[in-house]
Amino acid sequence: MLRDYLELSRPKDWVKNLFVFMPVPFALASGAKLDVRIFALGLCAFCMANSAVYSFNDAQDAERDRAHDKKKERPVASGRVSLRGAYLWSASLVVASSTLALASGNHGALTVIGIYLGINLVYCLGAKNVALLDVFLLSSGFVLRVLLGCALLHVPPSNPMLLCSYALALFLALAKRRADVIKGLDGSHRPSLLGYNEAFLDHAMGITASMAVVGYALYSMESAVLIANRKFASLPFVMFGVLDYLRLVHVRKTGGSPVDVLLASPALVVTGIGWLLAVFWSVKLP
Repeated sequence: MLRDYLELSRPKDWVKNLFVFMPVPFALASGAKLDVRIFALGLCAFCMANSAVYSFNDAQDAERDRAHDKKKERPVASGRVSLRGAYLWSASLVVASSTLALASGNHGALTVIGIYLGINLVYCLGAKNVALLDVFLLSSGFVLRVLLGCALLHVPPSNPMLLCSYALALFLALAKRRADVIKGLDGSHRPSLLGYNEAFLDHAMGITASMAVVGYALYSMESAVLIANRKFASLPFVMFGVLDYLRLVHVRKTGGSPVDVLLASPALVVTGIGWLLAVFWSVKLP
């Protein structure tokens, strides 16, 4: 039973919280102080909030998941965890998340987590059935991760960084919907799929991929924390990562889960490490 509840919490999907670390090197270069205890508590609080949302959503989608080739094996859909048990587990995780956020003493983190839970409640209770609205709400979770990182470091987010992170998040959400369309899933599984087709999603992904790269380039140009002749050192890694993800979506028909795509692609993992090293090489650390 414990293993079923752990599976319901989807700890593998906490990998998405790498977005929380995106502002860290730039914030440190601007003079921000990293309190490891506060940052760890805030990060753990957000992980608990993630799991609360996954549990609640699985309970809401249990009937539809039973008709899906893979999702039918999820704890609630398969009957290993009852609906009541999933809802109680979700509520317990919300309490745990709030407790950890309060223990961090960071009111900004508590606010971000509250907004995240509120948006996902709206998503789970029906907004996920509306085309376009579903991907906008899904992508907001990634932007909130960036905002959480800023809040934990007490630094304001820059507009180019928000543009880049939101465009990248939309790109990932659209890729997820494209994977559903490619698999032949229809409105019986997810009503919002009636509002999509492959051609539209391909165009939309191209637009958001371009916005993400341009947004990062703008941030690199405007950032005062980057060394003048190294401002674009990390940009090639961003371009390669976006293009390789796009290649995997079109050539290998992946994209359903960003976490699965990342963990199955050594090239993307190496690109991420390369980006991090390039960033630390190009920022003016005190």
